[in-house]
Parts: sequence; C-alpha cells; structure tokens
Amino acid sequence: EVQLVESGGGLVQPGGSLRLSCKASGFTFSNYAMSWVRQAPGKGLEWVSSVNSGGITTTYADSVKGRFTISRDDAKKTLNLQMNSLKPEDTAVYFCAKSISAWRSPYDYRGQGTQVTVSS
Repeated sequence: EVQLVESGGGLVQPGGSLRLSCKASGFTFSNYAMSWVRQAPGKGLEWVSSVNSGGITTTYADSVKGRFTISRDDAKKTLNLQMNSLKPEDTAVYFCAKSISAWRSPYDYRGQGTQVTVSS
C-alpha cells in the first residue's frame, strides 16, 4: 500500500522559513519522480515543484522559484521542501505526490497534507 505522510507545517511570520518532509512507503521510491502541490483556502490544487528520479532535475512554479528548494533522500525514502522568504500567499495545505513515472508526470497518489500558514 502506497503511503505518503507529510510533516513540518506550521505558523510562520512573513519572511520566515519552514522545511516540509514527506515520508514514503509501499513503493520503490527511487524509481519515481515526486512533487509538491498545494491548495490555498477556496482555491484549486497548484503545482509547486517536482524532482525526477535520481534527483538531478528539479522544476519550480514561477511563484516559488528562488525561494523554495525541493530535494529527495532515496535512502530514507523522504521528499523535502525547504521554503524560505515565505509570503502570506504561500498559505496553503501542502501535499506531496508520487508521479506515475521517473519524470515529472501526472501523479497517482497524494498524502494527506500539512498546513502552512504565513501570517504576522
């Protein structure tokens, strides 16, 4: 059974930082691209960032480029998202998602999410 469990969310002031993690199980983690997506209150899902199998290629939404860094640790089966210079518009539930292939592609599983609130 595929499981994705996010952690690390919380309340942070504008300009602050958070590090999200996603622990994966139930599949061969290293074989698949992984992504972070988010959902702000009252809005649809928004893709944030992806990393391919092997961790060499990363891509980011324009809204987070230069502020967020995605990484993966295949030995620990963990996906991370380092978020710096956070803005109120980054407030959302953040989900990690498993792609259907080794490259960025539609996802077939998503975790339960972790809340990130950016507010003073």
